[in-house]
Amino acid sequence: MKALIVEDEILAAQNLRKILEDLGSFDTINTLDSINSTIEYFRNNDQPDLLFLDIHLADGLAFEIFDRVQVDCPVIFVTAYDEYALKAFRVNSIDYLLKPLDIFDVKRSLDKLRRFSRTSGFIDNELKNLISYFKKSTAYKSNFLIPVKGDKLMPLKTDDIGYLYIDHGVVKIFTLDGKAYNMENTLDELEGMLDPELFFRANRQFIIARKAVKDIDFWFNSKLSVNLKVQTPEKIIVSKARVTEFKTWFSIGK
Repeated sequence: MKALIVEDEILAAQNLRKILEDLGSFDTINTLDSINSTIEYFRNNDQPDLLFLDIHLADGLAFEIFDRVQVDCPVIFVTAYDEYALKAFRVNSIDYLLKPLDIFDVKRSLDKLRRFSRTSGFIDNELKNLISYFKKSTAYKSNFLIPVKGDKLMPLKTDDIGYLYIDHGVVKIFTLDGKAYNMENTLDELEGMLDPELFFRANRQFIIARKAVKDIDFWFNSKLSVNLKVQTPEKIIVSKARVTEFKTWFSIGK
């Protein structure tokens, strides 16, 4: 069995890893420390058997992970939240561990999870409601300040963005009317700033806006080719593994 620990406090991560090793429940234990590294892991690896997820990470609230990637494994949240927040976990039947962790609490959580089938749907409506509860105050960018020639900054509404693209390490925003602007942020950083209901990370090179999608072609090996209303430097291919996620995003979004 494989466990994934997402924790940005080194000592806390080491403590949990040692507890799991002492319990002997897992053959493989991987550790990550950020939202972006966790998203990358889920996009490029098989699902772990169990995810231990700290809520507050250095690059934001961990609930953002569920907006940007498919997570099908059971989740145990690790938190230092107050009693009011913990009540929300209990009401929503989501297990949690309160820092500092000890072996007895971890064993209790593992025993609880063993009583559930892997197919019983941990990422269900209750978890989605819980994520929504903690993300009430989350604000995505509605405008960007774009650096332009002459040491100036130009405002750009996210509503005017057609897609974002990275080529040889250079990230550019392309507007719906075909204009292009260089950005200082990474594509991963920009992905976290944009409303995931309006923008989709199609692959490593592209983030596309819903309103920019013209039509979609079936592609080789069960992939999709997304055509935009604005010209792109190369085809936008959605991998077979992400086709369902893309279709869901496009069909139920705003």
